[in-house]
Amino acid sequence: MNLKQRYLNFVLCVIVVSSLLVTACSKTPETSILPGSRTLLDAHNCYPYNGEWEDRIDRALETGVPLAIEQDLVWYTDSLSGESWSIISHGSPYSGEEPALLNYFFERIRPIVKETIHNENKEDWPLIILNLDFKTNEPEHHVEIWELLGEYEGWLCTAERVSDMRKIMPIEVRPVLVLTGRSDEQQLIFYDQVRTGERLRLFGAVHTYADSVEVIPEQMVPHGANNYRRWWNNPWKVVEKGGQQEAEEWTIEDMKRLQLLVEHAHEFGLWIRFYTLNGHDPDSSLGWSSNYNFGSEEKVKERWCAVIEAGVDFVATDQYERFTAFKTQIQGTNK
Repeated sequence: MNLKQRYLNFVLCVIVVSSLLVTACSKTPETSILPGSRTLLDAHNCYPYNGEWEDRIDRALETGVPLAIEQDLVWYTDSLSGESWSIISHGSPYSGEEPALLNYFFERIRPIVKETIHNENKEDWPLIILNLDFKTNEPEHHVEIWELLGEYEGWLCTAERVSDMRKIMPIEVRPVLVLTGRSDEQQLIFYDQVRTGERLRLFGAVHTYADSVEVIPEQMVPHGANNYRRWWNNPWKVVEKGGQQEAEEWTIEDMKRLQLLVEHAHEFGLWIRFYTLNGHDPDSSLGWSSNYNFGSEEKVKERWCAVIEAGVDFVATDQYERFTAFKTQIQGTNK
């Protein structure tokens, strides 16, 4: 694709996205939380690696709210004391000095939450979507996180736990929405063992039965949202064969595939997320996985434009500032 065609595609993207924003200018908490209502930065792997990149959550929050923030959780056991607790980490080796969710995330966002509650600025609630990626699924790990969320329940979007999971109860919208994965072990603690009439503090992802570009959306996710499972998480390879590293020119067929996936999710009452859309020189990586790199900013911007146009809810990227600046640019005065 030549430079002229890329420029024309960008202009078309600006026009389409701007027109979509005009139709969505009247917002309330009840509309902002609906699938398809807005496209948000999902700050991928937003935590330190082995003591490095400690500014990630500050960088993410400085892009502005609303946004989503991903935190990976591991159940760590100290070899000397035998004591165990949840840490934020991508994987081994562990030191025991890794941050915990309470201080690294919840206390870091306290000023933002307190200000929005005090000023009753509810238009963009939830302001922060916390995406919990459990790397280990011990029952005691889930219990610890459930109890921690209970300490902050006044901040959280919650819904009533009912006996029939197929009955989708309305979400009481507050500043923070917590999402978790598709694991049945998580459902056991976060839904099954919650007593009827109590509040759900977080919401799981639907099971996906295929992750191939050749499979139609109806076969990938044959069932819609239920009271607990309310979102759909996808690698980019379900849009383009081979994912980021094998991506070629962005085509009309790619766009149609993306739109089918998004439309299926929203028709089923699901938020949809894609991970992880990066585009940069490999030498400029700040601890980012090479598997998620399209290889250039030009290539990733075509995909960023496409996911915004298609109405993807959560766009995972490590390039927090670049994505935010790009989204602001194409939204222009209609932001």
